[in-house]
Amino acid sequence: MPRLSEVLAQFDALWPPERAEQWDAVGTVCGDPDAPVTRVLIAVDPVQDVVDEALRLGADLVLTHHPLYLRGTTTVAAGTFKGRVVHTLIKHDIALHVAHTNADSADPGVSDALAGALDLRVVRPLVTDPTDPAGRRGLGRVCELDRPATLRDFAARAAHRLPATAQGIRVAGDPDSVVRTVAVSGGSGDSLFDHVRAAGVDVFLTADLRHHPVSEATQHSPLALVDAAHWATEWPWCELAATQLDEISDRHGWDLRVHVSKTVTDPWSSHHSSGAPN
Repeated sequence: MPRLSEVLAQFDALWPPERAEQWDAVGTVCGDPDAPVTRVLIAVDPVQDVVDEALRLGADLVLTHHPLYLRGTTTVAAGTFKGRVVHTLIKHDIALHVAHTNADSADPGVSDALAGALDLRVVRPLVTDPTDPAGRRGLGRVCELDRPATLRDFAARAAHRLPATAQGIRVAGDPDSVVRTVAVSGGSGDSLFDHVRAAGVDVFLTADLRHHPVSEATQHSPLALVDAAHWATEWPWCELAATQLDEISDRHGWDLRVHVSKTVTDPWSSHHSSGAPN
């Protein structure tokens, strides 16, 4: 049975905190380094529903992709929803650890998991980490399809293979255009348009695309865009991380029980289609 400090050392080897973006807040939020760990829950968001799931499972450690306090705080009062999360975790001796942009750029990382969920072959990072001599780490991934597909069929693949959300999948581009190459980036990706255009791919799949960047992108080139829910593009990483932790547990003889949260923490609850544009 490992101590929390031993498990966290393995997390830091997989997702070194120094590789996180400067604005990010990664690492351990709470937890006793000497406490034993027998069960781990992996999720995208450190919200109360996930903490309640950890309680039901009897988890000792929650690993999330999103930070709890990204912009800092002056209080952990239980009257605030984030403070309640902290109080619940500490009261029940549950640790919380975050791997965010350090997991985005990892090899394998968040976008590798997204590409795998879509059955795409990863060619290279979209934005290569200059500190990686092998050129395998970085943000996003440039991928290829096994065989060409129409944009309509590719979008349908994304809708079928990514977790269901109220938003579903939005598409910009000619639905009959042919897709051979794809750039993917889990989470918000509209800051990467210059890199996507430079990659010369047929379509970019990401999340949180905004009106003006999309409008400008479609004027620049025939690049097609597929916009999925933020949570849905990052949830496949939870399964990847669980596989990695299972392998570590087997190698060290820890016998950890690793669970992936099925709780949908995407904040949108319903979707109503408007009339089709003329």
